[in-house]
Amino acid sequence: MAGLETTGSNPDVGLLYDINGLTATAPDWVDRVVTVAGEYGLILALVLLTVWTWWRVRRTDCREEAAGAVAAVVWAPLAAGIALLVNIPIRGFVGRPSPAEQHRGIEELVAVRGDFSFVSDHATLAMALAVGLFIAHRRAGLAGIALAVLLGFSRVYLGVHYPTDVIGGLALGTAVALLLSPLASALLTPLTKLIARSAKVGRLVWSPKGTRDEAGSVEEERAQGQEQGRERQEDGGVRQESGAVGVSRRRDRDLAA
Repeated sequence: MAGLETTGSNPDVGLLYDINGLTATAPDWVDRVVTVAGEYGLILALVLLTVWTWWRVRRTDCREEAAGAVAAVVWAPLAAGIALLVNIPIRGFVGRPSPAEQHRGIEELVAVRGDFSFVSDHATLAMALAVGLFIAHRRAGLAGIALAVLLGFSRVYLGVHYPTDVIGGLALGTAVALLLSPLASALLTPLTKLIARSAKVGRLVWSPKGTRDEAGSVEEERAQGQEQGRERQEDGGVRQESGAVGVSRRRDRDLAA
């Protein structure tokens, strides 16, 4: 397919020149920072945010609530992977070359592997992950969405994508994460509930805010019951012994009389 319009009259191209043109006046260290962030750094930040979200949503007193939230966190990376798979035929169908192949004066800070430009894989992956996190935890999701938008901007700055490549990626990631979320929840939540009930790996899904989990509470209550039973038995033995001593003393007094 011929691909999207690439003429200079296209506002998409004009915005590309405006953003990528910032490299002409930016210090070299800015280019290096944006390069690292746009290639790996922001994706790594999203992965760490996902781990933090998983750790956070487990810490609740309600096991059912924790299981549903952890299922949503698990769905986030799965949504990102599915979105990337969906993007493969889209990229081939549109067939849009990278900006540097179509326009002069584009400063390409990252080497392009000869792949098509539309839709941006980085933006697709980042937004699907962020929206998945938003389903599980609102504040973490908003932070993830901000990181995804920043990642999209960096891809245009690096000269490897048009703005519409990024917008398309953000839209695709959002659509996959939201539209398939009900099905994912229906499949994943029973699994996380089952794991939450496990004595060995239950903490992967549910770890109450207090110092004890449900299994620990049961064991402690059982130990307390056994201790109380022993105390009652000891008290009973002491009473019996005291009663025997009392009877013996009364008999001695009777004999002495």
